[in-house]
Amino acid sequence: MPTLHQNCFLCGKAHFRPIEMYAFAHLQSCQSCGFVFAALIPTVEELQAYYQKYPRDHQISPITLKRYAELLEEFEPFRKTNRIIDVGCGDGHFLAVAKEKGWEVFGTEYTAEAVAVCEKKGIKMQTGALNRSNYEAESFDVITSFEVIEHINNPQEEIANFKAILREKGLVYLTTPNFNSISRNLLKEKWTIVEYPEHLSYYTPRTIKQVFENEGFSKIKILTTGISIGRYQHHYESQKNINDFRTADEALRQKTENNPFLQFAKNAVNTSLSLLGRGDTLKAYFRKEQ
Repeated sequence: MPTLHQNCFLCGKAHFRPIEMYAFAHLQSCQSCGFVFAALIPTVEELQAYYQKYPRDHQISPITLKRYAELLEEFEPFRKTNRIIDVGCGDGHFLAVAKEKGWEVFGTEYTAEAVAVCEKKGIKMQTGALNRSNYEAESFDVITSFEVIEHINNPQEEIANFKAILREKGLVYLTTPNFNSISRNLLKEKWTIVEYPEHLSYYTPRTIKQVFENEGFSKIKILTTGISIGRYQHHYESQKNINDFRTADEALRQKTENNPFLQFAKNAVNTSLSLLGRGDTLKAYFRKEQ
């Protein structure tokens, strides 16, 4: 028999409404707080089977590395203990840049392959989910998590673990798909982000703020940026390879990167998307207050 969640991940209430267009992914909307999540609980076997075939990409764009360096510059005012941890760090590209800038770097990942790759880069790794007992309490300046929180169905537990290892006034930075995005509203059931059991939680600026405030964090800022042109092409032009949209988006990034006019236009669009809360990617900065 399938096992279903009896309470909302976020507010604990039991008032759900199915989202019919996303019935294939078992999505429900909480009528109390608006949080969207998969009501069906995947089995360990389902998750193992899914992630065994999960694509890995060892290549990374030089533009992404440049964005990582810029992000680390934003983190400089928080550098006290000099320790940073990336939860779900993949192949460790971000932490490799942080290490070059003098940070003591830590990471977590599930697969032995990813852990081995990261350890070769000098990253201190933990296998599996973040376990607070593996670290000294309140010892990190910064916690990052890129496109991870949507994969879990215990966000309050995860943020409580962040709180335990982060020093007072330390920073959490994370990214996740924005369920309020223009892309989701236009593509509807064809929005490729909705996939079970890969993605179990779907956030908006309001709900990501709530999950952190529940654990005593304060919002510094929440941005919603970007629109994936390639994702629209994949839908409307019936591209056969779902990875084609990544190629199209990277081509546009490269075209924009060194063109002042396009850079200005991109910044203006992202400013508007953040003001409206409609960009594809949600980028959230939170400070631990106590």
